[in-house]
Amino acid sequence: MRDADFFCRWLLAAAASIEREADRLTELDSAIGDADHGVNMRRGFAAVAEALRSGPPDTPGAVLVLAGRQLISRVGGASGPLYGTLLRAAGKALGEAAEVSDEAVREALAAGVAAVGRLGGAVPGDKTMLDALTPAVAALGEGYGAARAAAQEGALATVPLRARKGRASYLGARSVGHRDPGATSSALLVAALAEVAGACVSPGDDPRTPSPDKQVARGDRTDIAE
Repeated sequence: MRDADFFCRWLLAAAASIEREADRLTELDSAIGDADHGVNMRRGFAAVAEALRSGPPDTPGAVLVLAGRQLISRVGGASGPLYGTLLRAAGKALGEAAEVSDEAVREALAAGVAAVGRLGGAVPGDKTMLDALTPAVAALGEGYGAARAAAQEGALATVPLRARKGRASYLGARSVGHRDPGATSSALLVAALAEVAGACVSPGDDPRTPSPDKQVARGDRTDIAE
């Protein structure tokens, strides 16, 4: 079972990963976007980390709702509303339970991904964050490690796609050949979830989730390498 502390540690790990990779995210965004994705994500998740350290909520759902609100209020552009919607919708799906099962986590993230799709009008294949998140949620039933791998593969698969949503869609065919920055940051978010889950393995948990030392050995650069 996963409690509020698990979700706090997930989001703090995500904030640390995004801080490390912010410049690379901005580099990816400079090719097909406004060159601000890394800056915006760093600002937003720094605010999330500050809020969680100042007064972490008592339930998993409340942790995610708080994080979502921080992202919506502190991040400009599309990133704040999209990531904020992802986490808020997931948090609301978890309700007020003090602990939730891994299946509940999967269902909540599925609700979050669906909310993102409704907000942005995107579907998998449009070269957006959904290209990483959708396969990750689908794979989550096989374990957190499987979700991480699916997110990485989904982000890499955006390279040959033509963007159909967002700023990149204005480039038309010129968006082909570039990795989507939103899918890349989404893969970092899923990788952080797998890392924290791997550090919390207990009897009954999925043994296929990679251990943190193996994940670190692979390195976060694996998540964003083209």
